[in-house]
Amino acid sequence: MDFSNTILDRFAWSSYMRRQVHQGNPRARLGTGGSFLRKTASPGKRADYTTAGVLVFKHLREEIDGIMARDPAARSRIEVALCYPGLHAIVLHRIAHYCWQRDWRLVGRVLSQISRSVTGIEIHPGATIGRRFFIDHGMGVVIGETAEIGDDVMLYHGVTLGGTSLNPGKRHPTLGDGVIVGAGAKVLGAITIGQGARVGANAVVVADVAPGIAVVGIPAKAVAPRDRADTQKFMPYGTPCGDIPDPVARALNGLLDQVSGLRQRVEELEAERSAAPHDVPAGEPVACGANAYGANGGANGGSHADAREAVR
Repeated sequence: MDFSNTILDRFAWSSYMRRQVHQGNPRARLGTGGSFLRKTASPGKRADYTTAGVLVFKHLREEIDGIMARDPAARSRIEVALCYPGLHAIVLHRIAHYCWQRDWRLVGRVLSQISRSVTGIEIHPGATIGRRFFIDHGMGVVIGETAEIGDDVMLYHGVTLGGTSLNPGKRHPTLGDGVIVGAGAKVLGAITIGQGARVGANAVVVADVAPGIAVVGIPAKAVAPRDRADTQKFMPYGTPCGDIPDPVARALNGLLDQVSGLRQRVEELEAERSAAPHDVPAGEPVACGANAYGANGGANGGSHADAREAVR
């Protein structure tokens, strides 16, 4: 039996019932709040994961399940709930974002700074973050105010989602569903990282990335794995770890091939010229300076002849 599930379920239910009693709900006092909860949370309506609503603990359980699915070091839900700073940061962000949306800006900023002090992760309360967001290790992550993050996104430590403009509008990146950003990567500006894309460790991304593409380097360039299906699999630290072509090495190999081809052509031309030499009879002077004495027609040639005759 998984006691962590039981603990979370009981805590969520008791917290919800205490809130309903405090608000004066008679059905909660009679102990029939279960049907009320089922009617309140319509199954056809997608939960709003950008706010801290009534179902915040149900959201928390889904966040924990998402972490356990992507981290083999997580052994139990209670361990994740107590020991993972990425989870603590996202829970505090939900509350700070809830305040930010209701124009309680100072409260939201104070909560975000508390989260930063406790977890080492700085998330602006204005950032929009989707479901099952996971920050692995967490330390040094910075997410800007206008950043938008989809569902099932994973960031590693040292990632920056930063802005490159002083304008108050959209200036931070947008990450699609299923994106993985490796440790130390910097994604800068109001760009879009497509669904399922992978950003390698320490990459600097300043342009849009197409869906399903892995990018590495400074500035980030697309790399194509030998097996293109690998980009759809889990990629630790957003970096292809198999046998992939290096784009710089590929460019250098192309230049070396061109140099080799040119050298071979030069050798062929030299061989042709040495095979057919121009024979000059012995004792016959070789005409030199033809351009100087005859290129301008007979006028120059005649003037030089007249000059020689005058000297004589």
